Amino acid sequence: MDSLITAAARALAAGDPLGALNRVALRDDAPALALRGIAMAQLGDFLRAKALVKRAARAFGAKEAVARARCVVAEAEIALVSRELGWPTKALDAARATLEQAGDRLNAAHARHLEVRRLLLVGRLDEAERTLGELDPAPFPPASRAAHELAVAGIAMRRLRVKTARAALARAASAAQQAGIPALAAEVASAVRLLETPAARLLAHGEERPLRLEEVEALQASKALVVDACRHVVRQGSATISLAGRPVLFALARALAEAWPADAARATLLARAFGARHADESHRARLRVEVGRLRAKLRPLAGISATARGFALSPRRAREVVVLARPVEEPHGDVLAFLTDGEAWSSSALALALGASQRTVQRALDSLAAAGKVQSFGRGRARRWMTPPLPGFTTTLLLPAPLPGG
Repeated sequence: MDSLITAAARALAAGDPLGALNRVALRDDAPALALRGIAMAQLGDFLRAKALVKRAARAFGAKEAVARARCVVAEAEIALVSRELGWPTKALDAARATLEQAGDRLNAAHARHLEVRRLLLVGRLDEAERTLGELDPAPFPPASRAAHELAVAGIAMRRLRVKTARAALARAASAAQQAGIPALAAEVASAVRLLETPAARLLAHGEERPLRLEEVEALQASKALVVDACRHVVRQGSATISLAGRPVLFALARALAEAWPADAARATLLARAFGARHADESHRARLRVEVGRLRAKLRPLAGISATARGFALSPRRAREVVVLARPVEEPHGDVLAFLTDGEAWSSSALALALGASQRTVQRALDSLAAAGKVQSFGRGRARRWMTPPLPGFTTTLLLPAPLPGG
């Protein structure tokens, strides 16, 4: 490998894509194409980056299997960052196996980290945790250790293990400081801020207040009966009753919990569960049926009794009933939540992450776009969705690092 390629690779490892391009921008040999592709990816031009990495993979000969595998890993990372979650994972698995067989443990580990990040995005936490557990970060360079600890923290936050997440983020911050890469340090700092950002709202006794992730964890461990509107479950301690596939039953459970310790009026329950403005006998009959079904589901944790004006929830062992709600509740809030990560998502990637049909997601995106809450760019398969930029700021002020000489 010549000196310019070596220098460009070192610049990329240090988070200096412009320095790398200065050395290889005019070259079209396979190693230069690969480095140019990675540099363009770091600068945010994912379409050009993908094309360059593909050209590099074709330019490497049949005997250069390791170099081709590294290009596959780079292409997978570009696909992940540009939220192409349908990218073929079998190609990444084959590339990782080639790298492991060749003794390139660092790039093989990077391939595993990409797999973990994809699994996190699509909500497959058990698989992500198993895959990450196969890696020992001790021999990694600082940048790779930081990426590993960010993945550990991501799993811990989703599992509501805040202490574990804080420890992992502290290790990630230390590794990022050693690496000296501003973008990596900013990513760690952003993850740390998530721990102090309201993650949910607590509704109890007619009042509400925001909760940080640490407070949500404490609430889940308490003896209170929690009607969780984030996951559509009712829980007390380790006992959990899922109502995820029963939206009417969950709407009734939430209305009863919000009214506790008082009862909920029949008119309120009808409006919340069925959207009925004017109740007739058929509505009241349906309400009795659905309350009976809810009573049967909640029997291990609570009872439901009829009152003169409606129904009341009676916890069996808990002394308090609370509702845990999302920080912001609005139509299509789950779609909007994914878009607030600042990345550009395709509708197919959102459908995969949400476990919904692409048509449903597209309707939600169209509704959010009409309300000015999201925007799109590109056409056809290249169309991407994201939240609008901050008003009053140009995109040049949002660059992750200062320009050279600035």
